[in-house]
Amino acid sequence: MNIKSYFILLFAFTLSQTLQAQTHKKSLPAPQKLNTAFVSNGKWRGVFEIKPGVEVPFNFEITKETDKPHLVFLNAEERFEGGIVRQTADSLLVPLDQFDNELAFKISGDSLIGTLRKQDHSGTPLAVSATKGKDYRFKTTGKTATADFSGKYDVTFKSPAGKDENAVGLFKQEGNKISGTFLRITGDSRYLEGIVEGNDFYLSSFIGSGPSYYKGSFTKDGTITGEVVSARGNTPFSGKQNENAALPDAYKLTYLKDGYKTLDFSFPDVNGRKISLSDEKFKNKVVILTITGTWCPNCVDEASFIAPWYKENRKRGVEVIGIHYERQLDSAYVRKALNRFREKFDIQYDQVIAGKPDKQLVAESLPALSNFLSFPTTIIINKKGEVAQIHTGYSGPATGKYYTDFVKEFNTEIDALLKE
Repeated sequence: MNIKSYFILLFAFTLSQTLQAQTHKKSLPAPQKLNTAFVSNGKWRGVFEIKPGVEVPFNFEITKETDKPHLVFLNAEERFEGGIVRQTADSLLVPLDQFDNELAFKISGDSLIGTLRKQDHSGTPLAVSATKGKDYRFKTTGKTATADFSGKYDVTFKSPAGKDENAVGLFKQEGNKISGTFLRITGDSRYLEGIVEGNDFYLSSFIGSGPSYYKGSFTKDGTITGEVVSARGNTPFSGKQNENAALPDAYKLTYLKDGYKTLDFSFPDVNGRKISLSDEKFKNKVVILTITGTWCPNCVDEASFIAPWYKENRKRGVEVIGIHYERQLDSAYVRKALNRFREKFDIQYDQVIAGKPDKQLVAESLPALSNFLSFPTTIIINKKGEVAQIHTGYSGPATGKYYTDFVKEFNTEIDALLKE
């Protein structure tokens, strides 16, 4: 090939590559630009449509207290961290990693319209909308409450299967605003917030899993009737005001079977390393076992207590093992779920995977336990490796005195066992 032919071929090849690159560039979608006219920061009022004609309100705030905008759910006096807010063009996405959900919105002026859905887009999404600048929860007609219905109530939740559940209702009312929770043996309903109009009340809550909605009526003679409303159906409840209302002793509900003094298990962590109470790490130490799951709101409350408590007390000779029962058991999901849980609460104790969150499966994986009832369940092991105490359920901060009493009893038990 002579030099002239070589340069002709080189020119043709270069021209071909340039045309291909330009054609490819034209075929690519234009990069999405941030909608700078929209400012997400501030308070918002959201509304779920859990079924036709049934709306459940909730409140949240988007703030830039950190380097990235993030969403905080507002329920009564609680501020619950939701997730990082990601905005592109006319869309807003908030991954709610704690519950493997996400809020996906389209921006429409100062409003948001979208869905609450699973991060893998499985299942049925829930319609949701939000309006900026509104900090009330339930719309009011201006009708005032006929009385102050604050107090403690004996409550029974009716079950279609005939297995009624006893609970304690705790309510605090100021004017027509009301907050409270329902305390069950399995745990509490966390922070509920709403209004009273006449004798009628409406309460809701949302932290990223699924919305909670309670409605009903009080009477001046101290009775309460209502229902829990959800997409799956309504659960009626009724009760009577009673300042002595109480649940069964949480320390006597779940126990060891005859002939057992301890728990024998060997479960893997996210790296496949087997962990057992017989490991050298736990010998001659007080060990706290928490039967838990990342999907469980009451377990979230327990982790927010146990994680910092452990960091403050580990040098005293205590250890903690989180025994997780998760909705999916494939390694990628479990690693993602437990690592998120670990990061959110700065967990520095061991976490293991024991199975799926089914009471029968818990009983099979921990055969020494009898009458397992609730996630979470907290088990305290003494220095000899024997079970010293089992506490069913968890009374979180929303329960007030029940929570402070639990913390006091927990610390008293640990102090006593460390002295043995």
